[in-house]
Amino acid sequence: MKKAIMATKIGMTQIFREDGTLVPVTVLEAGPCVVTQVKTVENDGYEAVQVGFGEAKERITTVDKKGKKEIAHRHGVGKAMKGHFDKAGTLVKKHVQEFKFENAAEYKLGDEIKADIFAEGDKIDATAVTKGKGFQGAIKRLGQHRGPMGHGSKFHRHQGSNGSSSDPSRVFKGKGMPGHMGSVQVTIQNLEVVRVDADKNLILVKGAIPGPKKGLVTLKETTRA
Repeated sequence: MKKAIMATKIGMTQIFREDGTLVPVTVLEAGPCVVTQVKTVENDGYEAVQVGFGEAKERITTVDKKGKKEIAHRHGVGKAMKGHFDKAGTLVKKHVQEFKFENAAEYKLGDEIKADIFAEGDKIDATAVTKGKGFQGAIKRLGQHRGPMGHGSKFHRHQGSNGSSSDPSRVFKGKGMPGHMGSVQVTIQNLEVVRVDADKNLILVKGAIPGPKKGLVTLKETTRA
């Protein structure tokens, strides 16, 4: 892998190409990502680059009424991670991720990875967490058919029979059932970069990318080329 970056999803719009064709695109604010650690074979057994992205606050600590015990609040970056970022000479970051670049040895602490790492026409894979839908029935979650909608029916949107009569008298493993829907990691492969604005840290990708607005998206060069 030679190219990768973290981004946040801004939303969708549409643009015109030079030949006049209309293209639906997802707008991403990509980077700048700061190199916070360089993994080496000697120290870690493999080569990789750890990068940080997004603004974060330091964790606030207060002293109790007796003045003896420090209370660390849940939100913010803790002391261990703050020391990690201090060593890299950068501000604390909200997200940290590793990329196994082929040229990982060329990076140094504090280097920035910006949107111009990609160019127009590049093929990429986008990874994000989908929107959470909560607890949903089998019709919405799995696309199963509904029952009769007449007055005598007791199974309008119920999934119907789950067992197999008296034999084997049990529900098979893997049976599609109502349950939690969404909020899973999904990768969309072989998407096209339509436009890159390095000054504004924007990357426009053709088509839709999973996840809500302001959600974290990881862009990598495609593995399907």
